Amino acid sequence: MLVGPPGNGKTSLAEAIAETLAVPFFIIRYEALIGSYLGETTQRLKKVFDFIRTTPCVVFFDEFDAVGKERGDLHETGEIKRVVSSLLMHVDALPGYAVIIAASNHAELLDRAVWRRFQLRLTLPAPTPKELQDYLDKHFKQFDSPPGLSTATVAKRLGPVSYAEAEEFILDIRRRDILSMHEKPLKTLISERLQAWSDRAQPSRQSQQAAGTHE
Repeated sequence: MLVGPPGNGKTSLAEAIAETLAVPFFIIRYEALIGSYLGETTQRLKKVFDFIRTTPCVVFFDEFDAVGKERGDLHETGEIKRVVSSLLMHVDALPGYAVIIAASNHAELLDRAVWRRFQLRLTLPAPTPKELQDYLDKHFKQFDSPPGLSTATVAKRLGPVSYAEAEEFILDIRRRDILSMHEKPLKTLISERLQAWSDRAQPSRQSQQAAGTHE
C-alpha cells in the first residue's frame, strides 16, 4: 500500500517493482471499475481478478480509496460495502505469483480490513526543501552549462511542490534551452520560468487566502 499526495512517485515505484520482477505491469483505474448499476462494479472487479490469476504480474490499483472505502461510513451505500467485501475476498484468494500494489491520496478513507491485506505500507511524501535541492542538482548537472543560480535559491522560489511538478519545471527549461539553440543563458531561462511559476501560483494562493477569510 502506497500512500501520499499526488505526484511523488507511487505509480513510478509500482512500475519499477514490475520491471525488477520482469513481469507485466497493469494499471487499474477506478473510473474503469465503478459502474452506475447495481452489482456492476462487483462484476467488473471479478473480471479483473480472474485475469490477474492467469499470469504472474504486478497490478497497480490507482486511487484505491474509491473501491476500498471504510464500510462503517454511514454516508456510504450498501453497494460500496458489497464492493469492499468482494474486493477483500478476491485479494485473499490471489496466488503468490500475483503482486497487488494499491495507491491512495486519502489513506484515512480506507477500510481497516483493507490495510491488513497489504504486507508493506509505505508513505511517499512530497520532497522536503533539502530533497528538492538534491533533485534539482541532479538534473541541472545534465545541462551543458551551469545553471547560474544555486539549487537552494531555485527550490525556495518553487516553494512546496511535488516531484512531478519539479520534473515539469526542469523539462520546461530543457525544452526552451533546446528551442533557443542553447544561445540563451541557462540562468536567464531559469529566472524567466521561476517568474512564470510564481505568477501561475499567485492566483491559487489568493484563492486560498480568500477562502480562509470567509471561514
